[in-house]
Parts: sequence; structure tokens; C-alpha cells
Amino acid sequence: MEVQVLVPSVVDDKSGGSTSSIKPEDIQATFGSTCIDLISTPLGSKILSVSDEFFASASNLTNPAPPIHKPGTYTTNGAWYDGWESRRHNPNPYDYVTIKFGVASGRILGVEIDTGFFNGNQALAAAVEACFYTNANNEFADPSKEPNVEWDVVLPQQPCGPSARHAWKLLHPTKKAYTHARLLMYPDGGIARFRLYGITTPIFPLDTAAILDLASLHHGGHAVAFSDQHYGVVSNLLLPGRGVDMSDGWETKRSRGKDHTDWAIIQLGAKGKITKLVVDTANFIGNFPQAITVKACDFAPKEEGDHPDHSHKGWVEILGPQKCKADHEHVFAGETLNPIVAEKSWTYVMLTMIPDGGVKRLRVFGTRVA
Repeated sequence: MEVQVLVPSVVDDKSGGSTSSIKPEDIQATFGSTCIDLISTPLGSKILSVSDEFFASASNLTNPAPPIHKPGTYTTNGAWYDGWESRRHNPNPYDYVTIKFGVASGRILGVEIDTGFFNGNQALAAAVEACFYTNANNEFADPSKEPNVEWDVVLPQQPCGPSARHAWKLLHPTKKAYTHARLLMYPDGGIARFRLYGITTPIFPLDTAAILDLASLHHGGHAVAFSDQHYGVVSNLLLPGRGVDMSDGWETKRSRGKDHTDWAIIQLGAKGKITKLVVDTANFIGNFPQAITVKACDFAPKEEGDHPDHSHKGWVEILGPQKCKADHEHVFAGETLNPIVAEKSWTYVMLTMIPDGGVKRLRVFGTRVA
């Protein structure tokens, strides 16, 4: 099917602008409600090449879970580490790993490099480059092997301390979309996790009658506000697939107050007509919500970061209270939905759990409004 790539215009600044260091305790607040990790394994990212991974695999870098430590555990090559570790005495200036984004393309707003549990063997410094590259004949072609691909510096070389989370926000991020990233580790050593925080730049079918999951991270949907995400982050709702366990869903703490509800607001990747909702409680067996409701609104942001709040007057209930089951994919369509849902176009939805609990995935199927 013929597609078009909706890529923001390119600006001249190829360094990504200056950066601001973010404290570890502020990383979630800085990126958690506005960005996704563009290279997270559950999104479908792929390691394409690595210069050396003698001690520990580069595939560990994109694991969404925090790194763990197993002191006293050894492999045939040495001590076991939950991260990427190359051998000593690299004759080149740096080791590198090339990663294809899990989404079609995206804008980069921040970087995190976690050297968790690498102490004495951590990378001394790191830098990040990115490029926009497509190959119609080979989805997983490696742009590092192509001599004419232009790589932009996203994060200039930065020092890395032992066993710590290091993060930087791009103060003047470019409007350019990228598809691949290259992490440079100076001169060798270990890095536990690599996060690339940003916003999806989706690819849509030219046919506006095509049914899409308008909330999917792959189509540009993202979580913009929530009441609580104590056990699992809201953006997990928009991941592909049904996940593996409770860790990759949205779960709130137990409520104790009367008439309590928890809610999450999702900006759809495109304005659209909604035809079907799916609320999946996969893996939530004793902690699924008693019931859920879904509201929608047509809200036009005046600037980036402008979103409707929980009490915005434009919210319309498109799905009344529905009792939930454990570990079940609930599908709502047709007469179950408020008839008004077919009469208007929508840009945001709000999922409400009554009173609290966990939901694995939210799907908002519909057609994109050109």
C-alpha cells in the first residue's frame, strides 16, 4: 500500500542545539508525560551493528526495565553484567552500536545513558548521533555501512560517571525526524541502558478510509496526563502487542477514598472518527479495575505542550461505565458506544478506571480525518 512519510521540515542546526543536564530524580518528570523512548525493545527497535560486545550484549541497552546486579555470577568471558560491555584496550577512539528506532521515525528531545552497576569498567564518555535513512529493499539495512548517509550529532561527547543515570535535555531540538541512532562509547567499557526520548513522526496510509489504531505509539499517539502511575507508566497503554506481564501495563496504587477514580489522557496521533475501542486487562488478574469509562474531545492545542486537562468542559462520554474482567480483551463497538462518537471527529481520549487498578492496552480504532 502506498504511504506518505510526514516528516517535519529540516532546520540547519545539526548539533541538536545545546543540552541541559537532568538530575536522575527529575528524568521521569522531564520526559515521562511528553515523550516516549524511541528505541525501547517493546516498540520493535533493532540492534543493527555493534563494534564489540565481548562481555555483555548490546541488546541489553534497550531493555525498558532498570538494570539489575548479580554479584558473583560469571559467564565464560567474565563477570555477568546487565548492559553492553566491550573488551579492554580498544585501538579505536570509541566503540559503537547502531540502533533502528521502534517507530517509523521520531524527533529527539532528550537522551539518557545509564551506567548502572558498571563501576570501574564504565564508559568514560559517550556521544549520540542520528540519521534519517530508509531502504525499500531491506527494512533492516544498516546506515552505518552506507558511505553517503549523513549523521547528525544529537548529543556531543559527555563524561560518564560510574553506576549512575545520566540524562540531557536538548534545549533547542531540531525539527528533523530520525530513524536510526548510533551510540558512541569512549574509549570502551560498559553502559547499562540507553534511552532516546522523543515524539513519534508517524507514517499514515494515503487512503483516509483505512482503519488505524489512532492511539498507537506507532501512529503518533502519546499519553499527556494522568492521575497516577505508581506501578506502571501510562505510555505502556499504547505499546504494540499484549505484552508479557504486569510490568508493561498501566497500574495505579490502591485507592482508599470514596468515589475515587484514576484516569489517563491520550492525544491521538491524528484527528479521526472513532469506530471501536479495545481495553485490554491482560495479566491483571487480581488488580484489574472494577469498571472503566472513556471520554473524548476535539481540542486544538495552541502551542506544543498545550492539552485539555481532566476537568476540561469539552469532554464527551463516548463509552459509559463498563464492568471489567480479569486478563481479558474488552471490545466496544456499535451500539455500545455513544451515537455521538460517529457524528464528530476527535483528537483526545480519556480512559478512566473505577476506582483504580491496572490496564494493559488501550486501542482507539478509527479513520484519520485528512
